Amino acid sequence: MLPRPQTAVPATFDADERLRWVERIAKLMDSQFRLPGTRFRFGLDPLLGLLPIVGDVSTTVVSVALLLTMFRHGASGAVVVRMALNILLDTVVGAIPILGNVFDFAYKSNERNVALLRRHYAEGRHRGSGRGLILVLLVALSAIGALVGWGSFVLLRWGWHQLN
Repeated sequence: MLPRPQTAVPATFDADERLRWVERIAKLMDSQFRLPGTRFRFGLDPLLGLLPIVGDVSTTVVSVALLLTMFRHGASGAVVVRMALNILLDTVVGAIPILGNVFDFAYKSNERNVALLRRHYAEGRHRGSGRGLILVLLVALSAIGALVGWGSFVLLRWGWHQLN
């Protein structure tokens, strides 16, 4: 088997098409749409969050996919931890009925993560690696996602029994 050629990490954030893709998806999730007559912007994240369980899980999966892409293309371990904490906060608070929906409209974790990576690139520190760290974060986020799903199910079941 021939070894794979090493690809050079682009010198700037904007020079890497994969990171521009991340930025476009982050905008779609957090601020693609504007409320007419205002400067208030929102994306698919708060809209999908209106769907119990499925919406919260799907937006978390997209956020984790963006995180993995950013990690694979230059984010250091410290930046990945900060990004994961943004996702964790968005997931945990966003799962709370009503309050979580309001929070999702205001807290734009994906765009915060892109801004963190842009700053990281601007400082010239975008060649870091923390593969073990990302594995721990994925396990933790998966466990939290499972707990959120289970908690949502229990809450919905309790509500259903209260109505009957």
